[in-house]
Amino acid sequence: MKPVAVLVLCVLSCQTDGVHITDPDRNSSAVIRRVDLRFLSVTIDASLASEEKFMYLLSSPKVRTLAKALSPAFLRFGGTRQDFMVFTPQRHQQESGSTADQSCDKVELPWWLEERLKKEWTQQQLILVREDLQRKYSRVKFTEYTVDLLHSFTNCSGMDLIFGLNALLRMADNSWNSSNARSLLQYCESRRYRMSWELGNEPNSFEKKAGIRVDGYQLGQDFTRLREMMSESKFYHDAGLFGPDIGQPRDRRTDILEGFLRSGAEAVDACTWHHYYVNGRNASLEDFLDPEILDTLASKTKEVLEKVKLVSPGKSVWLGETSSAYGGGAAGLSDTFAAGFMWLDKLGLAAVLGLRVVMRQVFIGSGSYHLVDENLDPLPDYWLSVLYKRLVGPEVLKIEGFSSVARSKRVRLYLHCTNRNSYSGGAVTLISMNLSKKPARISVPAPVSSSTVEAFVLQSDQPGKEGLYSRSVKLNGEVLKMVDDKTLPDFKGSRLPPAERLQLPAYSLAFFVLTDARAAACI
Repeated sequence: MKPVAVLVLCVLSCQTDGVHITDPDRNSSAVIRRVDLRFLSVTIDASLASEEKFMYLLSSPKVRTLAKALSPAFLRFGGTRQDFMVFTPQRHQQESGSTADQSCDKVELPWWLEERLKKEWTQQQLILVREDLQRKYSRVKFTEYTVDLLHSFTNCSGMDLIFGLNALLRMADNSWNSSNARSLLQYCESRRYRMSWELGNEPNSFEKKAGIRVDGYQLGQDFTRLREMMSESKFYHDAGLFGPDIGQPRDRRTDILEGFLRSGAEAVDACTWHHYYVNGRNASLEDFLDPEILDTLASKTKEVLEKVKLVSPGKSVWLGETSSAYGGGAAGLSDTFAAGFMWLDKLGLAAVLGLRVVMRQVFIGSGSYHLVDENLDPLPDYWLSVLYKRLVGPEVLKIEGFSSVARSKRVRLYLHCTNRNSYSGGAVTLISMNLSKKPARISVPAPVSSSTVEAFVLQSDQPGKEGLYSRSVKLNGEVLKMVDDKTLPDFKGSRLPPAERLQLPAYSLAFFVLTDARAAACI
């Protein structure tokens, strides 16, 4: 990728009155990264299909409305239980009730069935939690309906489906048994379902959850077999294949990655790994506000990037599954306003570090780290994600110095070109967060300070530190909520006159759009 002339991103220095941005030069710098247009993507955990009836929640008009606002995006269907799922066809292909071109208007979940499924899902989650604690997983049979509903959901929401295949179906010599996957691919091809594929979830945990050990080299050979199978298909010969979805670097996990890359790098379009900051069972509010914990993403990412560069230089790297806390999230934290600091910082830092896609666990489903809750209502991180989609473009602009000044660590800043679908070319978006109980001020350098600013400031609907536990969020003082099941609210910025300083309230997240920045790379 050739450098493009841009507005110099700012150098941060800590001053007594706040965080300062200095030395702009529109003509002497370059875009440092470009992320995928689907950079912010989402997942649905395979546990939603633990009983197939729950997949019908994806036909809820409300859920589809919420999903559409996050497009373009990938939708990854996978997780621990994907490696216990077996495709079990129940009907002839010509009897299938869904096709690739089926009208989205005809697929709508009746309200009474939605209410019943929501109540039953609450009970189902208790069963899933017990299985996770005991590490005892039952084999799940799924039919064409799961695939039909997933495809319909992604197709009608403007998302691109990635389906995770079971990697724990093994032959006597421990190689992957591909027969069930072949059956599924043949069905999907008969329906002409455009989709991408993965194989296995966190192979470093196979032994713990199933008593099966698969080393990285063997896993790479398994992916190569899947790629060969796809190449035999007229429909999927050029479809995406991503993996190996290892857990974050620890002990032998990078050894698995290295072995996988040596035998399977050519089979995959991107290398995927997972990241969580903390253990959901003992995480605290302080963890969610701790800059040192947020910075751990950088060290883990660099470790993965170095390994990939060593074995397979040039290979794209994605965060294939990520959220705040592993173990299903931190109850009372991962679904509150407090979670936004980890989420927004991860988006900002991942883009700077060179990760092309970040997949949020989960859009809807089990755990407490969901974007949409068990009542199908959007949570604070959902609204944060929608604003990110609308205001942030794929071009990452350089911002220097803030990590080296201790005092600035609680005010974290990232800079991108603004999404050109929302604003005219040349605008830039300053992504800002204040993890402190005290307000902060951000100094805006000349000549950018002559630009009009549209501010989108997110705060809890409740004051003070206790407000961080809230599951509601205000945008510029107004609580965000759906107008009805098919309508989102207007997201109105607060127009500010040109100024040398921007105000960042305590415990707040903000997007400042400098509409008249005239950044050359953003035109």
